[in-house]
Amino acid sequence: MSEENLPAWSEIDRLLHEPARLAIVSLLAVVEKADFLYLQRESGLTKGNLSAHLSKLENSGYVQIEKTFRGKLPLTLVALTPQGRAALEQYLTQMKRWINQISSQSEE
Repeated sequence: MSEENLPAWSEIDRLLHEPARLAIVSLLAVVEKADFLYLQRESGLTKGNLSAHLSKLENSGYVQIEKTFRGKLPLTLVALTPQGRAALEQYLTQMKRWINQISSQSEE
């Protein structure tokens, strides 16, 4: 693989490259919606940390947050938007290229 096929490092989505946000988006990629407690449990983040990362993802248009109630209890549902799914797919494609390039160089 030649270097011109690799994305420039500056083109990597820095918002998704952050491990906590990548974990959140990856969890959302395999479900229609997830509630806040599920995301907190699966990501291992604190409530405040998860909330801050979700805000950044929502501001970027990558997730949609719906606040509702289940009975009398508040319920926060989060879904990956089409824009967020496309960003994740592009990120994964770029990272695969980097990994493949590194792997092929180490075999030489």
